[in-house]
Order: sequence, then C-alpha cells, then structure tokens
Amino acid sequence: MPDPRLFTLDEAERTLPLVRQIVSDIRNEYREWRDAVTRYELEAAGATADSGETDLLRALRERVGSHAERVAVLVEELQALGVELKDFEQGLVDFYALREDRLVYLCWRLGEDHITHWHEVDEGFPGRRPVDAILTRGVVP
Repeated sequence: MPDPRLFTLDEAERTLPLVRQIVSDIRNEYREWRDAVTRYELEAAGATADSGETDLLRALRERVGSHAERVAVLVEELQALGVELKDFEQGLVDFYALREDRLVYLCWRLGEDHITHWHEVDEGFPGRRPVDAILTRGVVP
C-alpha cells in the first residue's frame, strides 16, 4: 500500500467543494442502488426456478449493477484525491493528517460546513475531537 496523502487542515478545506459534490453524488447513487436491490429481491422472491429470469428481473439486475458501478467510480474519485469514504449513508469521509508526529484523520461529514473534528486512525467517528491549535498550524513534512 502506498503512503497516504497527508493533508493540512487548509488543504483539506480547499478540497471540500469537490469532496462535498462527490460525496453527495455517492450518497444519492447509493440510495438508488439500495432501492434497486430491494426491488430486485422482492421481484426475485416471487420467481420460480422453472420460469428462469424474466425480462423484468433481468432489467432490475442490470439496474442494480449500473448503480453499483457508478458508486464504485465515485468512490475511486475520492480515493484519487486521497480521501477515504467511511460511511455511504452519512457521507462520512476522512483525510489523513499529522498531529505532532502521528498519523490521524481529519473527519468531515456531509452537511458540515467545515472540517471541525479529528480522530485517531484506530478510533473512528465516536472518537471525534474538536480541531485544536496543533492541527491548525498546518505543517506537513
């Protein structure tokens, strides 16, 4: 695995307009995918092995696949920026940063105006803490 891209708080903030749009698209597409899966499963529950895949089932399966592909492309866009998607529903993402000499995440969620929290890499969202002066200095070696 290559070294992660390290962000200062300012760098992460500057990517937010693009990240916000991608994450919004991911969340919307994910919801469409989830709805398509539910519809497919409901239709498939009434099918029999003897009847094979109906035209409707095939169309629903293809719709599921199409949404899944779009979600994957959008997630890859985030990854290319160096941003990690943590939760499809909440639109939760993390940016790698350094706090003193250790790797941490700057944490942002869709709907937040700015990046205001960070957490340890092994803690996740419940361990979020407010950004402090150590992170606002913005020094990346």
